[in-house]
Amino acid sequence: MTAPKALTGLKVFAVEDESLVAMQLEDMLYDFGCEVVGVAMRFNRALEMAAALPQIDFAVLDVNIGGDKVYPVAERLRARGVPIVFATGYGRTGVDAEWHGCQIVQKPYTAKELGRHIVAAVSATR
Repeated sequence: MTAPKALTGLKVFAVEDESLVAMQLEDMLYDFGCEVVGVAMRFNRALEMAAALPQIDFAVLDVNIGGDKVYPVAERLRARGVPIVFATGYGRTGVDAEWHGCQIVQKPYTAKELGRHIVAAVSATR
């Protein structure tokens, strides 16, 4: 797959509690030319990182992190103006209606699907 040029050099924060999925997501993001500035696999760590990371150009957030919904993390990112792509096995129905304005990618996703959603999220804020 050809990496979307719009993503080259962008700094991304990822939240994913499944280690194999997190590694695959990181690989996809690196293949897109992104700089992964943080990966959180636990809810509390994700909250801390969402507030502390100095620059985030977009975020990919698993909706369910160890039984906790990721929305408090998303709130922190939204307050910073960070575009969000939610990842869930339940598709749009797995995301609270308040967040339906964000990009939502259904698991399992391909690199092409993920890239398309990220480009749409980033483009919408530029």
